[in-house]
Amino acid sequence: MKILVVEDDRALADVLRRGLAESGHVVDVESDGGAARRLAADDRYDAIVLDVMLPGADGLSVARSVRAEGVATPILFLTAKDSVEDVVAGLDAGADDYVRKPFVFGELEARLRAIVRREPRVPHAELRVGDLVMDLATRRVSRAGRPIALSARETAFLEYFMRNAGLLVTREMLEDALWERDRETESNIIAVYVRRLRMKLDVPGVSPLFHTVRGAGYRFGSEP
Repeated sequence: MKILVVEDDRALADVLRRGLAESGHVVDVESDGGAARRLAADDRYDAIVLDVMLPGADGLSVARSVRAEGVATPILFLTAKDSVEDVVAGLDAGADDYVRKPFVFGELEARLRAIVRREPRVPHAELRVGDLVMDLATRRVSRAGRPIALSARETAFLEYFMRNAGLLVTREMLEDALWERDRETESNIIAVYVRRLRMKLDVPGVSPLFHTVRGAGYRFGSEP
């Protein structure tokens, strides 16, 4: 998933970024409510973790603004406020769930997975391209019934290609979907990940899944 974390506590934001990245997610971090509102309105994220108390614009205002613009990205409020009234206010502002500080990271990540599964953009529990299957809940991958061991980052790459099977996928598309907005990518890193996935997915005597479109990018699927 690509996740926007909006948190002005730098130490907590770093914990969230590191923990989510280790699970294979791409994480952008913003500390200002006004800037976060503009980012969220682009509808480029799979989920938003949103603190309530923020400089620029508070989290409730951000959520209301995003919903008013028709953006349906799941929102998880993260805050120290814990009264029933605070919870109701957050949900009424458009949040999908509410986690109180301090929190257990495993619970936060589980709640994120849960609200994303409710989102209509993820209607199936698995992705299939030919005989390649990815279980979206467990992140397990198999081809023709044979399990394939992938790292969290490799899984994120593969998920993007499977969601865009048959389409031309450019370097710019991959950078936008799989890297944080403030991080530069090494010139050959995409080719490195594609090569790793080819080595793990290709089966002798069977048409490869990755097809290089010279000078443009890649096309994923059993047919070029």
